[in-house]
Amino acid sequence: MTVKKLIGKVHLWLGFTSGLGVFIIAVTGCILAFQQEIESITKPYTYTASTNATPLSPSALKAIAVKEISHKQPNLISYPGKDKSATVMFFGADPDYYYQVFMDPYTGKVIKVWSEEGDFFHFILHGHYYLWLPEKIGQPVTASVTLIFFVMLITGLVLWWPKNKAAAKQRFSVKLSAKWKRLNYDLHNVLGFYVMAIGLILATTGLVWGFQWFSNALYYVTSGGEHLPVDAPPLSDKTKTALYKTPEDQVWQDLRKKAPADAGIMISYPADDSAAISASVNYRPGTYYKMDNYYFDQNTLAILPAKGPYTGEYAKAGFADKLRDMNYDIHIGAIAGIPGKIIMFMASLVCASLPVTGVYIWWGRRNKKIKKSPATRAASRMTA
Repeated sequence: MTVKKLIGKVHLWLGFTSGLGVFIIAVTGCILAFQQEIESITKPYTYTASTNATPLSPSALKAIAVKEISHKQPNLISYPGKDKSATVMFFGADPDYYYQVFMDPYTGKVIKVWSEEGDFFHFILHGHYYLWLPEKIGQPVTASVTLIFFVMLITGLVLWWPKNKAAAKQRFSVKLSAKWKRLNYDLHNVLGFYVMAIGLILATTGLVWGFQWFSNALYYVTSGGEHLPVDAPPLSDKTKTALYKTPEDQVWQDLRKKAPADAGIMISYPADDSAAISASVNYRPGTYYKMDNYYFDQNTLAILPAKGPYTGEYAKAGFADKLRDMNYDIHIGAIAGIPGKIIMFMASLVCASLPVTGVYIWWGRRNKKIKKSPATRAASRMTA
Protein backbone atom coordinates (compact mmCIF):
# COMPACT_ATOMS: atom_id res chain seq x y z
CA MET A 1 0.00 0.00 0.00
CA THR A 2 1.39 3.39 -1.01
CA VAL A 3 1.63 6.29 1.41
CA LYS A 4 -1.12 8.17 -0.41
CA LYS A 5 -3.46 5.18 -0.21
CA LEU A 6 -2.72 4.88 3.50
CA ILE A 7 -3.52 8.57 3.97
CA GLY A 8 -6.72 7.98 2.00
CA LYS A 9 -7.74 5.21 4.41
CA VAL A 10 -6.97 7.45 7.41
CA HIS A 11 -8.99 10.28 5.84
CA LEU A 12 -11.91 7.94 5.17
CA TRP A 13 -12.14 6.43 8.65
CA LEU A 14 -11.57 9.71 10.42
CA GLY A 15 -14.42 11.06 8.31
CA PHE A 16 -16.72 8.28 9.43
CA THR A 17 -15.72 8.89 13.04
CA SER A 18 -16.28 12.65 13.04
CA GLY A 19 -18.67 13.36 10.16
CA LEU A 20 -21.87 13.92 12.12
CA GLY A 21 -20.06 15.99 14.74
CA VAL A 22 -18.39 18.17 12.10
CA PHE A 23 -21.76 18.72 10.42
CA ILE A 24 -23.44 19.83 13.66
CA ILE A 25 -20.57 22.05 14.77
CA ALA A 26 -20.32 23.70 11.33
CA VAL A 27 -24.06 24.33 10.90
CA THR A 28 -24.42 25.78 14.39
CA GLY A 29 -21.30 27.85 13.73
CA CYS A 30 -22.98 29.36 10.66
CA ILE A 31 -25.84 30.54 12.84
CA LEU A 32 -23.63 31.82 15.65
CA ALA A 33 -21.56 33.93 13.27
CA PHE A 34 -24.53 36.31 12.99
CA GLN A 35 -25.91 35.92 16.50
CA GLN A 36 -25.65 39.61 17.32
CA GLU A 37 -27.25 40.69 14.05
CA ILE A 38 -30.11 38.21 14.46
CA GLU A 39 -30.70 39.17 18.09
CA SER A 40 -30.73 42.87 17.18
CA ILE A 41 -33.91 42.07 15.23
CA THR A 42 -35.47 39.39 17.43
CA LYS A 43 -34.60 41.02 20.77
CA PRO A 44 -35.55 44.71 20.57
CA TYR A 45 -35.38 44.97 24.37
CA THR A 46 -31.58 45.07 24.12
CA TYR A 47 -31.85 48.63 22.78
CA THR A 48 -32.69 51.87 24.61
CA ALA A 49 -32.38 55.30 23.03
CA SER A 50 -29.59 57.37 24.56
CA THR A 51 -30.32 60.70 26.26
CA ASN A 52 -28.27 63.48 27.79
CA ALA A 53 -29.12 62.22 31.27
CA THR A 54 -26.61 60.36 33.42
CA PRO A 55 -27.28 56.61 33.62
CA LEU A 56 -28.25 55.17 36.99
CA SER A 57 -25.43 53.70 39.06
CA PRO A 58 -24.69 49.95 39.33
CA SER A 59 -26.08 49.81 42.87
CA ALA A 60 -29.31 51.56 41.84
CA LEU A 61 -29.88 49.19 38.93
CA LYS A 62 -28.97 46.23 41.12
CA ALA A 63 -31.67 47.19 43.61
CA ILE A 64 -34.24 47.17 40.81
CA ALA A 65 -33.02 43.89 39.29
CA VAL A 66 -33.09 41.89 42.55
CA LYS A 67 -36.81 42.62 42.82
CA GLU A 68 -37.24 40.68 39.58
CA ILE A 69 -34.85 37.82 40.44
CA SER A 70 -35.21 37.74 44.21
CA HIS A 71 -33.97 34.18 44.72
CA LYS A 72 -30.48 34.77 43.24
CA GLN A 73 -27.55 37.10 43.81
CA PRO A 74 -26.49 39.38 40.93
CA ASN A 75 -23.02 38.82 39.48
CA LEU A 76 -22.42 41.55 36.92
CA ILE A 77 -23.82 44.70 35.41
CA SER A 78 -23.21 45.68 31.82
CA TYR A 79 -23.53 49.09 30.21
CA PRO A 80 -22.99 47.85 26.61
CA GLY A 81 -22.62 51.26 25.00
CA LYS A 82 -24.62 53.89 23.18
CA ASP A 83 -28.32 53.12 22.59
CA LYS A 84 -28.09 49.82 24.49
CA SER A 85 -30.05 48.64 27.51
CA ALA A 86 -28.19 48.13 30.78
CA THR A 87 -28.17 44.51 31.93
CA VAL A 88 -27.82 42.98 35.39
CA MET A 89 -26.77 39.32 35.13
CA PHE A 90 -27.41 36.43 37.49
CA PHE A 91 -25.61 33.15 36.80
CA GLY A 92 -24.29 30.08 38.56
CA ALA A 93 -22.98 26.58 37.88
CA ASP A 94 -24.48 24.44 40.65
CA PRO A 95 -27.33 24.49 39.91
CA ASP A 96 -26.86 25.87 36.41
CA TYR A 97 -28.82 29.08 35.74
CA TYR A 98 -28.48 32.32 33.81
CA TYR A 99 -30.82 35.32 33.97
CA GLN A 100 -30.53 38.85 32.61
CA VAL A 101 -32.63 41.84 33.60
CA PHE A 102 -32.67 44.41 30.79
CA MET A 103 -33.37 47.96 31.91
CA ASP A 104 -33.46 51.49 30.63
CA PRO A 105 -30.16 52.77 32.09
CA TYR A 106 -31.57 56.28 32.55
CA THR A 107 -34.88 55.50 34.27
CA GLY A 108 -34.38 51.98 35.63
CA LYS A 109 -37.51 50.75 33.86
CA VAL A 110 -37.41 46.97 33.49
CA ILE A 111 -37.82 46.09 29.82
CA LYS A 112 -37.27 42.34 29.89
CA VAL A 113 -36.39 39.55 32.30
CA TRP A 114 -34.55 36.96 30.20
CA SER A 115 -33.67 33.36 31.00
CA GLU A 116 -31.43 31.10 28.95
CA GLU A 117 -33.98 28.28 29.27
CA GLY A 118 -35.91 28.08 26.03
CA ASP A 119 -33.66 30.62 24.34
CA PHE A 120 -32.88 29.72 20.71
CA PHE A 121 -29.21 30.68 20.84
CA HIS A 122 -28.71 28.85 24.11
CA PHE A 123 -29.90 25.74 22.27
CA ILE A 124 -27.56 26.44 19.32
CA LEU A 125 -24.61 27.13 21.63
CA HIS A 126 -25.20 23.87 23.46
CA GLY A 127 -25.04 22.06 20.13
CA HIS A 128 -21.92 23.91 19.04
CA TYR A 129 -20.07 23.35 22.32
CA TYR A 130 -21.40 19.96 23.45
CA LEU A 131 -23.37 18.40 20.53
CA TRP A 132 -26.42 18.54 22.85
CA LEU A 133 -24.81 16.00 25.15
CA PRO A 134 -24.20 16.50 28.89
CA GLU A 135 -21.32 18.97 29.24
CA LYS A 136 -18.86 16.51 30.82
CA ILE A 137 -19.35 14.16 27.87
CA GLY A 138 -20.03 16.61 25.08
CA GLN A 139 -17.09 18.95 25.68
CA PRO A 140 -14.32 16.36 25.17
CA VAL A 141 -16.26 14.80 22.28
CA THR A 142 -16.56 18.17 20.54
CA ALA A 143 -12.89 18.92 21.16
CA SER A 144 -11.91 15.52 19.74
CA VAL A 145 -14.09 16.03 16.66
CA THR A 146 -12.44 19.42 16.11
CA LEU A 147 -8.98 17.87 16.38
CA ILE A 148 -9.93 15.12 13.92
CA PHE A 149 -11.27 17.76 11.53
CA PHE A 150 -7.94 19.58 11.79
CA VAL A 151 -6.11 16.39 10.79
CA MET A 152 -8.60 15.71 7.98
CA LEU A 153 -7.91 19.10 6.44
CA ILE A 154 -4.22 18.21 6.24
CA THR A 155 -4.81 14.71 4.87
CA GLY A 156 -7.36 16.15 2.47
CA LEU A 157 -4.72 18.50 1.07
CA VAL A 158 -2.38 15.54 0.49
CA LEU A 159 -5.11 13.64 -1.36
CA TRP A 160 -6.08 16.72 -3.36
CA TRP A 161 -2.51 17.49 -4.47
CA PRO A 162 -2.33 16.94 -8.27
CA LYS A 163 0.14 14.51 -9.80
CA ASN A 164 0.94 16.74 -12.77
CA LYS A 165 0.02 20.01 -14.51
CA ALA A 166 -2.76 18.37 -16.50
CA ALA A 167 -4.42 17.15 -13.31
CA ALA A 168 -3.91 20.53 -11.65
CA LYS A 169 -6.27 22.26 -14.08
CA GLN A 170 -9.34 20.41 -12.84
CA ARG A 171 -8.40 20.64 -9.16
CA PHE A 172 -9.12 24.37 -8.97
CA SER A 173 -12.57 24.49 -10.55
CA VAL A 174 -15.93 22.76 -10.25
CA LYS A 175 -17.27 21.31 -13.49
CA LEU A 176 -20.91 22.36 -13.15
CA SER A 177 -21.93 20.63 -16.37
CA ALA A 178 -20.70 17.22 -15.18
CA LYS A 179 -22.91 14.39 -13.99
CA TRP A 180 -23.87 14.35 -10.33
CA LYS A 181 -21.12 11.96 -9.16
CA ARG A 182 -18.39 14.05 -10.79
CA LEU A 183 -20.00 17.28 -9.59
CA ASN A 184 -20.17 15.92 -6.03
CA TYR A 185 -16.51 14.88 -6.27
CA ASP A 186 -15.50 18.38 -7.37
CA LEU A 187 -17.59 20.01 -4.65
CA HIS A 188 -15.81 17.91 -2.03
CA ASN A 189 -12.28 18.34 -3.35
CA VAL A 190 -12.27 21.81 -4.86
CA LEU A 191 -14.35 23.55 -2.20
CA GLY A 192 -12.45 21.62 0.47
CA PHE A 193 -9.19 23.02 -0.88
CA TYR A 194 -10.43 26.60 -1.02
CA VAL A 195 -11.84 26.47 2.50
CA MET A 196 -8.82 24.74 4.02
CA ALA A 197 -7.01 27.85 5.29
CA ILE A 198 -10.16 29.25 6.94
CA GLY A 199 -11.04 25.77 8.21
CA LEU A 200 -7.67 25.52 9.93
CA ILE A 201 -8.30 28.88 11.60
CA LEU A 202 -11.73 27.74 12.76
CA ALA A 203 -10.31 24.47 14.09
CA THR A 204 -7.31 26.13 15.79
CA THR A 205 -9.38 28.76 17.56
CA GLY A 206 -11.86 26.07 18.59
CA LEU A 207 -9.10 23.85 19.99
CA VAL A 208 -7.96 26.72 22.21
CA TRP A 209 -11.15 26.11 24.22
CA GLY A 210 -11.25 22.38 23.58
CA PHE A 211 -7.98 21.12 25.04
CA GLN A 212 -5.89 22.70 27.77
CA TRP A 213 -2.70 21.15 26.36
CA PHE A 214 -3.40 22.79 22.99
CA SER A 215 -4.15 26.14 24.61
CA ASN A 216 -0.92 25.98 26.61
CA ALA A 217 1.13 24.92 23.59
CA LEU A 218 -0.21 27.70 21.36
CA TYR A 219 0.46 30.31 24.05
CA TYR A 220 3.98 28.92 24.55
CA VAL A 221 4.74 29.21 20.82
CA THR A 222 3.19 32.65 20.29
CA SER A 223 4.75 34.14 23.43
CA GLY A 224 8.26 32.99 22.62
CA GLY A 225 8.49 30.36 25.34
CA GLU A 226 6.31 31.69 28.16
CA HIS A 227 3.77 29.50 29.94
CA LEU A 228 0.10 30.41 30.02
CA PRO A 229 -0.58 31.93 33.46
CA VAL A 230 -3.15 30.24 35.64
CA ASP A 231 -6.38 32.21 35.77
CA ALA A 232 -6.54 33.12 39.47
CA PRO A 233 -8.44 36.34 40.26
CA PRO A 234 -6.83 38.32 43.10
CA LEU A 235 -8.59 38.86 46.42
CA SER A 236 -9.43 42.01 48.34
CA ASP A 237 -7.59 42.75 51.58
CA LYS A 238 -10.16 42.13 54.31
CA THR A 239 -7.98 43.85 56.90
CA LYS A 240 -8.50 47.23 55.22
CA THR A 241 -11.32 49.56 56.17
CA ALA A 242 -13.97 49.98 53.51
CA LEU A 243 -13.80 53.47 52.07
CA TYR A 244 -17.03 53.28 50.07
CA LYS A 245 -20.49 51.93 50.86
CA THR A 246 -21.04 50.96 47.23
CA PRO A 247 -17.55 50.51 45.75
CA GLU A 248 -18.92 49.32 42.39
CA ASP A 249 -20.45 52.78 41.91
CA GLN A 250 -17.11 54.48 42.45
CA VAL A 251 -15.38 52.09 40.03
CA TRP A 252 -18.06 52.85 37.45
CA GLN A 253 -17.68 56.61 37.89
CA ASP A 254 -13.89 56.41 37.56
CA LEU A 255 -14.08 54.28 34.40
CA ARG A 256 -16.70 56.55 32.82
CA LYS A 257 -14.29 59.47 33.10
CA LYS A 258 -11.60 57.59 31.18
CA ALA A 259 -13.71 55.68 28.66
CA PRO A 260 -15.02 57.07 25.35
CA ALA A 261 -18.74 57.83 25.23
CA ASP A 262 -19.48 54.85 22.97
CA ALA A 263 -17.45 52.32 24.98
CA GLY A 264 -19.05 49.51 26.93
CA ILE A 265 -18.43 49.06 30.66
CA MET A 266 -18.94 45.90 32.71
CA ILE A 267 -18.54 45.66 36.51
CA SER A 268 -18.94 42.77 38.93
CA TYR A 269 -20.76 42.89 42.25
CA PRO A 270 -18.56 41.45 45.04
CA ALA A 271 -19.89 38.02 46.05
CA ASP A 272 -18.35 38.23 49.54
CA ASP A 273 -16.00 40.38 51.62
CA SER A 274 -12.86 38.88 50.06
CA ALA A 275 -13.85 39.11 46.39
CA ALA A 276 -12.27 41.72 44.16
CA ILE A 277 -14.33 43.88 41.83
CA SER A 278 -13.63 42.96 38.23
CA ALA A 279 -14.27 45.65 35.65
CA SER A 280 -13.70 46.08 31.95
CA VAL A 281 -13.91 48.79 29.32
CA ASN A 282 -14.79 47.57 25.83
CA TYR A 283 -13.54 50.02 23.21
CA ARG A 284 -15.23 48.14 20.37
CA PRO A 285 -18.70 46.96 21.48
CA GLY A 286 -19.83 43.99 19.44
CA THR A 287 -16.43 42.35 19.83
CA TYR A 288 -14.54 41.16 22.91
CA TYR A 289 -10.84 41.56 22.21
CA LYS A 290 -10.21 45.29 22.54
CA MET A 291 -10.83 45.56 26.26
CA ASP A 292 -9.06 46.88 29.33
CA ASN A 293 -9.62 44.51 32.25
CA TYR A 294 -9.03 45.44 35.89
CA TYR A 295 -9.38 44.04 39.40
CA PHE A 296 -10.08 46.47 42.25
CA ASP A 297 -9.83 45.90 45.98
CA GLN A 298 -13.40 46.42 47.13
CA ASN A 299 -12.25 48.21 50.29
CA THR A 300 -9.59 50.59 48.97
CA LEU A 301 -10.27 50.48 45.21
CA ALA A 302 -6.58 49.90 44.63
CA ILE A 303 -5.90 48.13 41.32
CA LEU A 304 -4.82 44.58 42.10
CA PRO A 305 -2.11 42.92 40.00
CA ALA A 306 -3.19 39.88 38.01
CA LYS A 307 -1.59 37.70 35.35
CA GLY A 308 -3.01 36.21 32.21
CA PRO A 309 -4.26 37.19 28.76
CA TYR A 310 -7.55 38.54 30.06
CA THR A 311 -6.13 41.09 32.48
CA GLY A 312 -4.60 44.54 32.17
CA GLU A 313 -4.84 47.10 29.40
CA TYR A 314 -5.14 45.86 25.85
CA ALA A 315 -2.68 48.39 24.43
CA LYS A 316 0.04 47.16 26.81
CA ALA A 317 -0.52 43.45 26.21
CA GLY A 318 2.03 41.27 24.42
CA PHE A 319 1.37 39.48 21.14
CA ALA A 320 0.36 36.16 22.74
CA ASP A 321 -2.08 37.87 25.12
CA LYS A 322 -3.62 39.95 22.32
CA LEU A 323 -3.97 36.88 20.15
CA ARG A 324 -5.73 35.04 22.98
CA ASP A 325 -8.02 38.05 23.53
CA MET A 326 -8.90 37.92 19.83
CA ASN A 327 -9.61 34.19 19.77
CA TYR A 328 -13.42 34.40 19.89
CA ASP A 329 -13.64 37.33 17.48
CA ILE A 330 -11.33 35.53 15.03
CA HIS A 331 -13.40 32.36 15.41
CA ILE A 332 -16.66 34.03 14.32
CA GLY A 333 -15.04 36.57 11.98
CA ALA A 334 -16.08 39.62 14.03
CA ILE A 335 -12.46 40.79 14.08
CA ALA A 336 -13.02 41.93 10.46
CA GLY A 337 -16.59 43.15 10.91
CA ILE A 338 -19.46 42.02 8.68
CA PRO A 339 -17.14 40.92 5.81
CA GLY A 340 -15.28 38.68 8.27
CA LYS A 341 -18.51 37.15 9.52
CA ILE A 342 -19.64 36.46 5.96
CA ILE A 343 -16.33 34.70 5.25
CA MET A 344 -16.65 32.54 8.36
CA PHE A 345 -20.30 31.82 7.57
CA MET A 346 -19.47 30.64 4.05
CA ALA A 347 -16.47 28.64 5.28
CA SER A 348 -18.59 26.93 7.95
CA LEU A 349 -21.23 26.13 5.34
CA VAL A 350 -18.63 24.43 3.14
CA CYS A 351 -17.22 22.58 6.16
CA ALA A 352 -20.73 21.28 6.90
CA SER A 353 -21.01 20.00 3.33
CA LEU A 354 -17.73 18.06 3.37
CA PRO A 355 -18.99 15.08 5.44
CA VAL A 356 -22.08 14.87 3.20
CA THR A 357 -20.20 14.95 -0.12
CA GLY A 358 -17.52 12.69 1.35
CA VAL A 359 -20.03 9.99 2.30
CA TYR A 360 -21.55 10.17 -1.18
CA ILE A 361 -18.11 9.68 -2.78
CA TRP A 362 -17.54 6.61 -0.58
CA TRP A 363 -21.00 5.23 -1.32
CA GLY A 364 -20.55 5.73 -5.05
CA ARG A 365 -17.22 3.91 -5.06
CA ARG A 366 -18.55 1.08 -2.94
CA ASN A 367 -21.49 0.52 -5.26
CA LYS A 368 -19.66 1.22 -8.49
CA LYS A 369 -20.87 -0.98 -11.33
CA ILE A 370 -18.05 -2.88 -13.00
CA LYS A 371 -18.29 -2.61 -16.78
CA LYS A 372 -17.74 -5.92 -18.56
CA SER A 373 -15.45 -6.13 -21.59
CA PRO A 374 -16.90 -7.44 -24.91
CA ALA A 375 -15.06 -10.73 -24.44
CA THR A 376 -16.47 -11.15 -20.95
CA ARG A 377 -20.00 -10.40 -22.16
CA ALA A 378 -19.63 -12.97 -24.98
CA ALA A 379 -18.40 -15.62 -22.53
CA SER A 380 -21.34 -14.89 -20.27
CA ARG A 381 -23.79 -15.48 -23.11
CA MET A 382 -22.13 -18.79 -24.07
CA THR A 383 -22.43 -20.15 -20.55
CA ALA A 384 -25.98 -18.93 -20.13
